[in-house]
Amino acid sequence: MSNAVTFKILEDIARDLSGNEISFPTFLDITFQVRTALKDPNLNVEQLAKLVGAEPLMSAKIIRMSNSVAMNPSGREIADVKSAIVRVGMEAVRTVSFAVAMEQLLKSKQMQPFEGISQRLWEHTSHVAALCRVLARKIAKINGDEAMFAGLVHDIGVFYLMSRAANFPELVNDKPELHALLVGWHDNIGHALLSALNLPESVLVAVQEHETDREIKEIHSLSDVLYVANKIANRAACWRDPELDGVVDTSMLESILDPETLASIIEESQEEVQSLKSALGG
Repeated sequence: MSNAVTFKILEDIARDLSGNEISFPTFLDITFQVRTALKDPNLNVEQLAKLVGAEPLMSAKIIRMSNSVAMNPSGREIADVKSAIVRVGMEAVRTVSFAVAMEQLLKSKQMQPFEGISQRLWEHTSHVAALCRVLARKIAKINGDEAMFAGLVHDIGVFYLMSRAANFPELVNDKPELHALLVGWHDNIGHALLSALNLPESVLVAVQEHETDREIKEIHSLSDVLYVANKIANRAACWRDPELDGVVDTSMLESILDPETLASIIEESQEEVQSLKSALGG
């Protein structure tokens, strides 16, 4: 019976994501508005501040982020949205919009049956986002903000699948079947969802490939960064249930990073995780 339910969910999602008019889950509404606004090359800080200011939770988080240790070495407090956006940059607004969306989803009533996995998922996500930023800056020499954003959205397929599964009590109660659905489908569905949001190709590829085991000689691309960050995070903060799924193989890390480098990346990312959590309030 459960397999039939899984098939029904996947069929519904496929129909949704292949249509011309995609009905975005309500938790992605603000993200979609911000994403659309940021695509306008003539968008100025005043206009973005107006959009962000209409969403109290997002305003509060942007201001909090601008006053976090990482963003505010001078210690000068900011209290208005426009100044906060100038300090953190427009790219950070996109990141915060996703964080707000996910947090709202996690706190929603429909997600209560998944409380344990939701908490592990958010913990894993914040680790991956922080590790992506560190790896991008230190090793790959690519845009750290874009890498952090990719880390933040890489498991959006899991969040989305849980929000859909909440409508099927028999699946909620069948933990092995639910877990198999989340593990087996989250990367492809995450890719389809982000593609519908018109995210850059580099982010789409990285998200689709983040669980695909492969050999990497050097960390160059965004896809490499996300893949390695996900492996490192799976050692300390894995969202999967080891009893249902076994332990994720992270042995490839030894072949690409020496112990000292790996230790320093983890240490540096711990500060980023704390900064991210205090900024986003999670």
